[in-house]
Amino acid sequence: MPTIRSSFFSSLDLSQFSQQIVAWQQSHGRHHLPWQNTRDPYRVWLSEIMLQQTQVTTVLGYYERFLQRFPTVADLAAGSDEEVMALWSGLGYYSRARNLHRCAQEVMSRFGGAFPPTVEELASLPGIGRSTASAIASFCFAVRAAILDANVKRVLTRALGFSDDLASSAAEKRLWALAEDLLPTTDLPTAMPRYTQGMMDLGAAICTPKKPSCLLCPVHGSCAARREGAPERYPVKTKKLKRTSASWWLLWVERADGAIWLEKRPAKGIWASLYCLPVYETAAQLQQAARDWGGAAPEPLAPFLHVLTHKDLHLHPERIHAENPPLPATAGGWYRRDQLSALGLPAPVRSLLQG
Repeated sequence: MPTIRSSFFSSLDLSQFSQQIVAWQQSHGRHHLPWQNTRDPYRVWLSEIMLQQTQVTTVLGYYERFLQRFPTVADLAAGSDEEVMALWSGLGYYSRARNLHRCAQEVMSRFGGAFPPTVEELASLPGIGRSTASAIASFCFAVRAAILDANVKRVLTRALGFSDDLASSAAEKRLWALAEDLLPTTDLPTAMPRYTQGMMDLGAAICTPKKPSCLLCPVHGSCAARREGAPERYPVKTKKLKRTSASWWLLWVERADGAIWLEKRPAKGIWASLYCLPVYETAAQLQQAARDWGGAAPEPLAPFLHVLTHKDLHLHPERIHAENPPLPATAGGWYRRDQLSALGLPAPVRSLLQG
């Protein structure tokens, strides 16, 4: 074993580590999720993309609805952008949905409708990074490949006592190498899916960010962080994104027949490519837009906060009724309420219009 890695394995037996994870997953891990117990790459890929930065309980309903409408990768590739975004609406991180659609189309055009079996080929597809590619390859093709999502980073850094700052790309590269050293080496068709799932399950249920249940962990006897008595010190990552905030004014224009004016957001930025009420950066801009519509003074509705990953959006909706609205200067369209469910709308806008 290379010298650079040897210090991390002073009390951690490589073969025993993977065996303990595999055995624990078989007895105590999760087995009830709808994307488990399958080696269908389409279903595994769909779940992996949906689960990025989203909790399992939230994903379950979306996953079921997606499969009902798009049961195969060919169905998804043939679907429209509007259908995909409408089904994704409310799940957040909308670039995932756009990449999901593009990925399905590339699987059809580049690989004849079959997901490729190698990590390198999988990672060449839109929206699939190294860790997601490794998960698909491990679950579906029993490839000996390490995953390194946030949960697994926490498990590994604690087990190994890996205190290098993961804000450094060099440190993350070292952790990738260590993760690969710990992978199973025998009976890969059975061991790799169980090991990969076991690492995910440990991070989700046992090796939690706060107050981990160390005594329930299958590797607690060799875990460096447990011996130190400070598991919450790991992982070390000093670089943090600064939270920002913004205030947006939303203009709800409604015709006499109840139709609502919606515009498609730009292809980049917050709520990219989703349908939305017109957005303004100041109250004065909204007031001018309301006058351009020819309606009465807008009715202020209750402002509310929408929390994104690194930004707080303070939303200020105001509504006008336009009896004979002029053709607006901006591109958009009128939509009846019974058409809203088929549109990709940001979750707070959908809640506002349905409330």
